[in-house]
Amino acid sequence: MLCKRIIPCLDIKDGRTVKGTNFVDLRDAGDPVELGALYAKEGADELVFLDITATVEKRKTLRELVNKISHHINIPFTVGGGISSVEDVSALLQNGADKISVNTAAFKNPALINELSKEFGSQCVVLAIDTRKEDDGEWYVYLNGGRVKTDIRCIDWAKQAVDLGAGEILLTSMNHDGTKAGFAIDITRELATTLPVPVIASGGGGTKEHFVEVFETGKADAALAASIFHFKEISIPELKGYLQERKIHIRPV
Repeated sequence: MLCKRIIPCLDIKDGRTVKGTNFVDLRDAGDPVELGALYAKEGADELVFLDITATVEKRKTLRELVNKISHHINIPFTVGGGISSVEDVSALLQNGADKISVNTAAFKNPALINELSKEFGSQCVVLAIDTRKEDDGEWYVYLNGGRVKTDIRCIDWAKQAVDLGAGEILLTSMNHDGTKAGFAIDITRELATTLPVPVIASGGGGTKEHFVEVFETGKADAALAASIFHFKEISIPELKGYLQERKIHIRPV
């Protein structure tokens, strides 16, 4: 059985780590290089770095910062934000990224997933989906950092992306993001039990019990969180110890 993974996420804006609620009301959470180094030392399984305004500001991800972080960590490192070509990915991998995350650009040009998968291998291509549950009970895909709603269902886009070569899904519930009220169990489980690739649950992790729930009931392969780690509410060793006690298969610290 594969180990479940704990993944801290660094949302980057203007070179600083930030964290908001439901994708708004951002507040400063510290220096990304220092935080990345701390999480690697504490036993995080992977690190995700998202340049959250790269697409909106129509610029490329901060390569120098990626390079700096990569020199301070020894765990797999996924980078996303403003990626729209093979050249973008190549530059990030050369600067220390292990995997890349695509979102809006891939939705607008699905062939990009196939191109990247052929060039770098599907294990390198993480599809990030920002999704919101609407009044009709369906989960819809949102673009541009949650600013633009589409009429495409999350599950349909995820299936299409995996068929095109995405090797992993990073699923963020906008309804749950930053609330610390628990992960979106229903949509996480739907993707995790339908798709043949790993699903990372994101949005809503606030207690150690939430992680047990998303692994056991939500069937997630990994759980991503930000503020609880950034603001020292739960430490990674503490969380992993708790998961081990609950018989969750996890890599020990």
